[in-house]
Amino acid sequence: MAPHDDSTLRQPAVPHMNDQDFQHLVRVLEEIRDNQKLQLQQQAEAHAIAQKQSERNERIQDRAEQIQNKSAQLIAGSRKALSVILPIITLLILYLSWLLFHRVIR
Repeated sequence: MAPHDDSTLRQPAVPHMNDQDFQHLVRVLEEIRDNQKLQLQQQAEAHAIAQKQSERNERIQDRAEQIQNKSAQLIAGSRKALSVILPIITLLILYLSWLLFHRVIR
Protein backbone atom coordinates (compact mmCIF):
# COMPACT_ATOMS: atom_id res chain seq x y z
CA MET A 1 0.00 0.00 0.00
CA ALA A 2 1.41 3.38 -0.98
CA PRO A 3 1.82 5.90 1.80
CA HIS A 4 -0.45 8.95 1.66
CA ASP A 5 0.90 12.40 1.97
CA ASP A 6 -0.94 15.06 3.94
CA SER A 7 -1.97 16.99 0.82
CA THR A 8 -4.32 14.23 -0.39
CA LEU A 9 -6.09 14.00 2.97
CA ARG A 10 -6.74 17.71 3.39
CA GLN A 11 -10.24 18.94 2.77
CA PRO A 12 -10.69 22.06 0.67
CA ALA A 13 -10.74 25.23 2.66
CA VAL A 14 -14.16 26.81 3.22
CA PRO A 15 -14.20 30.47 2.36
CA HIS A 16 -14.98 32.75 5.26
CA MET A 17 -18.66 33.74 5.36
CA ASN A 18 -19.50 37.37 5.66
CA ASP A 19 -22.39 38.62 7.79
CA GLN A 20 -24.78 38.90 4.84
CA ASP A 21 -24.15 35.30 3.82
CA PHE A 22 -24.62 34.19 7.43
CA GLN A 23 -27.96 36.04 7.71
CA HIS A 24 -29.11 34.51 4.42
CA LEU A 25 -28.16 31.04 5.68
CA VAL A 26 -30.09 31.64 8.92
CA ARG A 27 -33.20 32.76 6.96
CA VAL A 28 -33.00 29.68 4.73
CA LEU A 29 -32.67 27.41 7.76
CA GLU A 30 -35.62 29.14 9.45
CA GLU A 31 -37.70 28.67 6.30
CA ILE A 32 -36.78 25.00 6.24
CA ARG A 33 -37.77 24.66 9.91
CA ASP A 34 -41.06 26.51 9.35
CA ASN A 35 -41.87 24.40 6.29
CA GLN A 36 -41.14 21.23 8.24
CA LYS A 37 -43.48 22.35 11.03
CA LEU A 38 -46.16 23.12 8.45
CA GLN A 39 -45.63 19.74 6.81
CA LEU A 40 -45.97 17.98 10.17
CA GLN A 41 -49.20 19.88 10.90
CA GLN A 42 -50.61 18.95 7.50
CA GLN A 43 -49.65 15.32 8.02
CA ALA A 44 -51.36 15.35 11.41
CA GLU A 45 -54.51 16.83 9.84
CA ALA A 46 -54.43 14.29 7.02
CA HIS A 47 -54.00 11.49 9.55
CA ALA A 48 -56.96 12.78 11.58
CA ILE A 49 -59.12 12.92 8.44
CA ALA A 50 -58.05 9.42 7.45
CA GLN A 51 -58.87 8.18 10.97
CA LYS A 52 -62.35 9.74 10.82
CA GLN A 53 -62.97 8.21 7.40
CA SER A 54 -61.84 4.82 8.65
CA GLU A 55 -64.20 5.05 11.63
CA ARG A 56 -67.04 6.15 9.34
CA ASN A 57 -66.35 3.28 6.95
CA GLU A 58 -66.38 0.86 9.87
CA ARG A 59 -69.77 2.19 11.04
CA ILE A 60 -71.15 1.90 7.50
CA GLN A 61 -69.82 -1.66 7.23
CA ASP A 62 -71.41 -2.59 10.56
CA ARG A 63 -74.73 -1.10 9.44
CA ALA A 64 -74.55 -2.98 6.13
CA GLU A 65 -73.96 -6.23 8.01
CA GLN A 66 -76.97 -5.54 10.23
CA ILE A 67 -79.14 -4.89 7.17
CA GLN A 68 -77.92 -8.09 5.52
CA ASN A 69 -78.68 -10.09 8.65
CA LYS A 70 -82.17 -8.59 8.87
CA SER A 71 -82.75 -9.36 5.18
CA ALA A 72 -81.65 -12.95 5.70
CA GLN A 73 -84.11 -13.25 8.59
CA LEU A 74 -86.94 -11.84 6.47
CA ILE A 75 -86.16 -14.20 3.60
CA ALA A 76 -86.04 -17.17 5.96
CA GLY A 77 -89.40 -16.15 7.43
CA SER A 78 -90.88 -15.72 3.96
CA ARG A 79 -89.73 -19.19 2.94
CA LYS A 80 -91.28 -20.71 6.05
CA ALA A 81 -94.54 -18.87 5.44
CA LEU A 82 -94.54 -19.89 1.79
CA SER A 83 -93.96 -23.53 2.71
CA VAL A 84 -97.15 -23.37 4.81
CA ILE A 85 -99.30 -21.13 2.61
CA LEU A 86 -98.56 -22.74 -0.77
CA PRO A 87 -99.87 -26.21 0.15
CA ILE A 88 -102.98 -24.64 1.68
CA ILE A 89 -103.64 -22.62 -1.49
CA THR A 90 -103.06 -25.72 -3.62
CA LEU A 91 -105.55 -27.69 -1.53
CA LEU A 92 -108.11 -24.88 -1.75
CA ILE A 93 -107.74 -24.72 -5.55
CA LEU A 94 -108.14 -28.50 -5.80
CA TYR A 95 -111.22 -28.38 -3.55
CA LEU A 96 -112.73 -25.51 -5.56
CA SER A 97 -112.03 -27.36 -8.80
CA TRP A 98 -113.65 -30.50 -7.40
CA LEU A 99 -116.70 -28.50 -6.35
CA LEU A 100 -117.04 -26.89 -9.79
CA PHE A 101 -116.56 -30.13 -11.72
CA HIS A 102 -118.78 -32.04 -9.31
CA ARG A 103 -121.66 -29.60 -10.07
CA VAL A 104 -121.00 -29.73 -13.82
CA ILE A 105 -120.99 -33.51 -13.86
CA ARG A 106 -124.32 -33.72 -11.94
